[in-house]
This record gives sequence, structure tokens and C-alpha cells, in this order.
Amino acid sequence: MLKLSKTIDFISTISSKNRKRKYALFLETMKPSDADKILDVGFTNMEFSLVDNYLEKNYPYPCNITALGIGGDDLFRQRYPEVKTVLYDGIKFPFDDNSFDIGWSNAVVEHVGNESAQVYFLSELNRVCRKLYFTTPNRYFPFELHTRIPFVHWLPKKIFDKFINLLGMGWATGDYMHLLSASKLKKLIKKSGITHYVLHKNRFCGFTMDFSITTTIKTG
Repeated sequence: MLKLSKTIDFISTISSKNRKRKYALFLETMKPSDADKILDVGFTNMEFSLVDNYLEKNYPYPCNITALGIGGDDLFRQRYPEVKTVLYDGIKFPFDDNSFDIGWSNAVVEHVGNESAQVYFLSELNRVCRKLYFTTPNRYFPFELHTRIPFVHWLPKKIFDKFINLLGMGWATGDYMHLLSASKLKKLIKKSGITHYVLHKNRFCGFTMDFSITTTIKTG
């Protein structure tokens, strides 16, 4: 139990440092101004770690953020009263085209369902925002940060689900997550209609831990 606890603490430390690095990249690439309207897709109502809702915790202009989610928002609104929250059905974003200057979505696309659902999610994000910053874990990073188990997520999805069920982690099966490789992510981006983007690889000890995708502002 002690070894498992130390492993979890170690992974949490890595995740925290990586979150800081991703936020720094967001500021560098998006260059948000004090007037930019930002859409945060996938906020967490009940926080389980200090890095949950990282944008709201750190962005200096919270009144410019609209947080979009599918669950409750009562706890979130108590913590971040200046942030506007919108709840939706998890499919079509309830906003007009180009309603926001910047779209932020941290580690959400892998949770929205199968490939067609992921494509639709990215197309909606691109539709309502003029430029984007979103991230997703790399399937081929040795540790899976949701279950805190190494290597098992490299198995085919059906086998992974069976194994995780045996470990009592049924919550991590099915459409809870569909992890992406770089090639699969690029395929989804192309299908979603996003054309001009940069895929950044966030590394740890030589391994790509996750991907950050940035797009340029749309013209015309």
C-alpha cells in the first residue's frame, strides 16, 4: 500500500508540473488579452485535485471565461463566482459561430465517446471559437493518469476494459475514455475541419506525455 501511495503521489507531481507547462504554452501561443472572450469546455464541478479547473484558478480575468459542461455547476459557481457557466446536452454547443476569441479544452476530447463523437466535438469547438488550445493524453505514454496503472492502456480497448473491470475500476471502461495516439489525433483534427494547427508534444523522460494543439485565428 505504501509503494502504491508513493507511486500515486509521484504521478500527481508529474501531472501538476505538466499542467503548469501547458498553461504557460497557452499564454505564449494564444496571447490572450484582457478583453478576449474564452470558452472553457469541460469544467469540473467536484474537484479531486489542486490542478482541476486550472484555467479558472490561474487566469487573471475570470469574468471573461464561459465554462461549458454537462454535469452540475453548483460547486463550481461557488468557487469561481466571476465565471459564467453554461450546461448543455454534451452534443451541440449552444453558441453562435465565432462567439469566442479563444477555446480552451484540457483533456476532454478523449472522454466524449467514439471517433465520430470526437470529430463532432472538435468541429463544434472550432465552430464557436476563433482560435483553439486543447490537449489530450498520449495513449503511448507508459502511465495512464486516470487509473494510475502502467502499460495496460496499450492493450486493445476491449481487453483493457475487461482487465480494468477485474481490478474494480469499471468507471474507466466503455466511453469513459478513448485515448489517442498522435496519428489518430491528426486524423480526427482533419475530419473535424481544423486546417491550420500545431501539435505540441509535452515530454517527460523522453516520452510524450500528452499533446497540446494550437490553432491560428480564423480569417474571412
